[in-house]
Amino acid sequence: MTFRRLLAVSTLSLALSAGLVHAQTAPVALDRIEAAVTAEMPKVVAWRRDLHANPELGFAETRTAALVAAHLRALGMEVRTEVGKTGVVGVLRGGRPGGVVALRADMDALPVLEATGLPFASTATGTYMGNTVPVAHACGHDAHVAMLMGAAEVLAGMKADIPGTVVFIFQPAEEGAPPGEPLGGARLMIQEGALADPRPEAIFGLHVVPGRPGTLFYRPRGFMAASDRVDVTLHGRQTHGAWPWKGVDVIAVAAQIVQTINTLTARTIDPTTTPTVFTIATLDAGVRYNIIPEEATLSGTLRTFDIAQRDDLVARTRVAIDNVAETYGATAEFSVRQNAALVFNNEALSAWLAPVLTEAAGEGNVNPATPPTTVAEDFSYLSQEVPGVFYHLGGSKDGVDPSTSPPNHSPGFDVNEAVLPVGVRAHVLSAIRFLERD
Repeated sequence: MTFRRLLAVSTLSLALSAGLVHAQTAPVALDRIEAAVTAEMPKVVAWRRDLHANPELGFAETRTAALVAAHLRALGMEVRTEVGKTGVVGVLRGGRPGGVVALRADMDALPVLEATGLPFASTATGTYMGNTVPVAHACGHDAHVAMLMGAAEVLAGMKADIPGTVVFIFQPAEEGAPPGEPLGGARLMIQEGALADPRPEAIFGLHVVPGRPGTLFYRPRGFMAASDRVDVTLHGRQTHGAWPWKGVDVIAVAAQIVQTINTLTARTIDPTTTPTVFTIATLDAGVRYNIIPEEATLSGTLRTFDIAQRDDLVARTRVAIDNVAETYGATAEFSVRQNAALVFNNEALSAWLAPVLTEAAGEGNVNPATPPTTVAEDFSYLSQEVPGVFYHLGGSKDGVDPSTSPPNHSPGFDVNEAVLPVGVRAHVLSAIRFLERD
């Protein structure tokens, strides 16, 4: 943790825990916010459906960014575009002096063939790794953009009563840096000044996931896993499939490496203290059924919640892969690249946020102590810079068991549009109540 971040976290924690959370004037009434959100919903639904039908891959969100920028400019905001290639930053300065808070939404879609059957389902294509692929909003980012656009309009309508400044961050490439790009969307936006002028004191964000419709859930400290991409390249010696002893069989080596990684994870990590998932998801080798190839490549993902444990597991995996390869007479190249850091929710800010989210979702619909999840989010880099809280919005269909809902990244993933008002209210209230606190 940098000194600047430590100082910001400590200052915020002291202010929140010491009770320095009184408003200098009367807070904006909840019924006024609810009325404004309700009036905004036809636009939010229309934006969501338009974005869903016109998805764009990471760093190619040109249409989405243009729609967002035009909307923010129409609301009278200061707008910066091309912050991190296609990122957009809007700044709403309230009518009264105060602090600065940021809200964030991600904009990119995925190379997925949609199978929802929606009347506005995507038929779009894009280019990924040199190939033309189907593109779909299979992770709900269409809803994220639409909800933050709606929150921007609601807050702009209350500009005179806002004690401070709200920064709206519309981020590209949350799903990771596309091939050939060194940084994903959050890190690139930070590098290009998204949090610099004005600098927020806190940042909030949300993500739709399968869950009871309209519920909000999160946890303090480690909430979403750090994500690493793992790549292994094996070099052997090509031979006839009938004479494996005349070559070096990289297929056998690859199979042994998969088992070794699975065993290392299952037998050396206590899952009750530090949840860990290590998955090899691709294996590419060979062109013909009776030829043992010279090379094989594997790739996968490592999800962790403890930095020291992650580093130890990576080091032991590197040694184990080299040992397996050497046993067979092969050689191995092993590399690890971080896609997202641990999403760490500031403890004091997490405690402060619970009643605010209850205003947005209603009693009994907020869980501030949900278990950690092994999916990842590059919001983590934003909350490394300033104290932040990231939370989830349950978006399963009415009457559907969330455990059987199509998960994020699946062809059937969809968002229950009835939960969109909850997300808009959560954005609005987390921003305005934070600025009202002092």
